[in-house]
Amino acid sequence: MPETIRVLVVDDEPMVCAHLRTILGSAPDIDVVDEAQDGAAAVEAVVRHRPDVVLMDLRMPGVDGLTATERICRMPEHPSVVALTTFDADQYVLRALRAGAVGFLVKSTPPHDLIGLVRVAADGHTVLSEEAKRRLLAATGGEQTARERALRITRDLTERETDVLTCLGRGMSNAQIASRLHLSEATVKSYVSRMLVKLDCENRLQAGLLAYDAGLVPR
Repeated sequence: MPETIRVLVVDDEPMVCAHLRTILGSAPDIDVVDEAQDGAAAVEAVVRHRPDVVLMDLRMPGVDGLTATERICRMPEHPSVVALTTFDADQYVLRALRAGAVGFLVKSTPPHDLIGLVRVAADGHTVLSEEAKRRLLAATGGEQTARERALRITRDLTERETDVLTCLGRGMSNAQIASRLHLSEATVKSYVSRMLVKLDCENRLQAGLLAYDAGLVPR
């Protein structure tokens, strides 16, 4: 995690931006470097300020947050994008996660939790509760094309790689996977890194979603 976490806040409501700036500004290790009111401005601000974390509203006029997330996550060494939403079962959220967002926060997240979760995102970890993940994935039921794509992508995995992917789908940490599969944490970390490249996934969360789509983890 960087010594000072540089955050970009993106929301078309100035009052929401001001609220988030006030909360995050109260933390000594967080610096809100800029605000943006639409997706196009967000992409420009990422290029200009190189933030560590972007809090991205998804529903905005003009260039929406989903499109901005896709553009930002295609950048080399891009920041961690966390989707901001009012509804934790929003289909936009699922699309943002598949585009490379590391997780999402509902706008009603308590201030103390918000600060902690921004730190988690800056450290490269997933920002998504198990309950939220379950509700989101339940909303994907019946997406046959997603299942077919997932099966195609995962069919060349070895048995051990499939075991690791299944654990990612269950939201397990490297330590938990190591204990479950009787491997060292270093070996698990190596497996995960190679699999992300092999599966063309941006992060552990994307790989976990792929595990659900492929039917490796029951909904």
